[in-house]
Amino acid sequence: MRIDVVLTAETVAAGAFPLRTIGPGEATRIFTGAPVPQGADTVIRQEDTLPVPNERVVIGNLRDAGRNVRRRGEDIRRGESVVVAGTALGPAQLGVLASIAHRQVLVHRAPRVAILGSGDEIADLDEKKAILSGKKIASSNSYTLDALIRRAGGVPRDLGIARDTKESLRTHLRRARGADLIITSAGVSVGEHDLVREVLTELGGELKLWRIRMRPGAPLGFGLLYGVPWIGLPGNPVSTMVTFELFVRPALRRLQGQPLPYRRTVPVRLAEPVTLGPRLRHFLRAVVTAEPGGALAARLTGPQGSGILTSMARANALLIVPEDRAAVPAGETLDALLLDDPHHVAQPPY
Repeated sequence: MRIDVVLTAETVAAGAFPLRTIGPGEATRIFTGAPVPQGADTVIRQEDTLPVPNERVVIGNLRDAGRNVRRRGEDIRRGESVVVAGTALGPAQLGVLASIAHRQVLVHRAPRVAILGSGDEIADLDEKKAILSGKKIASSNSYTLDALIRRAGGVPRDLGIARDTKESLRTHLRRARGADLIITSAGVSVGEHDLVREVLTELGGELKLWRIRMRPGAPLGFGLLYGVPWIGLPGNPVSTMVTFELFVRPALRRLQGQPLPYRRTVPVRLAEPVTLGPRLRHFLRAVVTAEPGGALAARLTGPQGSGILTSMARANALLIVPEDRAAVPAGETLDALLLDDPHHVAQPPY
């Protein structure tokens, strides 16, 4: 079907505005991005038209009838919220804000996180010979925490490694002023050299919590220092990573205004039996894979000692075993926390 219409003398370029209304049987030449004239309801592609004499044009294909027009308000209507509080600003959100000429947005800045390691046995990597000879232990927690904080959206500030003396701990902790969150690694257990809790109190801090019924990570502390949260993580590398995932990461998401701070849990079928010792809630390093049909299966990464950091490097999940289950046979269903799962929930599911 061909339609012969009158072509008006007006041409509307992008950035210009039409000056006249068109009626039935009329058309105006228009370029992409320009407003359509009053009375128009279709934009026909140029390749589907043919100019003819006497200021007329023939439309040879009606495939675009009623199309190629962006209706006013089809994307955003007056009074609508385009970006609600708590939304992470990605490329699309920034583009939407720009499209409504919203130049400045109130945001949560990236939280500044002070990290302090402690222990006479701990050494930084510049003491390579002492570490490899077994005279010192590498401060792997410092590097692990730095990476975990960055991945969670924070800005790490390394306070160094404090010795096992009150004076050294006080000196290092004073450097934490101005941080939004303070994290210490080690020094919160019951040994005579575990002085962090005592020094925290001497500096005017307040201890709110100490020790929880879980493994790994039982010697965990929480309180306030300099008016900001302090979280005392255990010193064993795996315990540090597990407690960071369960307690520090949600805190960092809260500090960034995230309304959903916790990772969700998913049901998994045990691919092997699990036998445990103390009646504590266990968070075991596991690999979760999809089975035929879509169900998930979990298998442990190997020995679960809190110093076996390679088991954490192999894991993509934490298998949660309730404290009333000393042994769980293969084939039963437990919950698992997927470590790279982008989905989050408002309340802790573990």
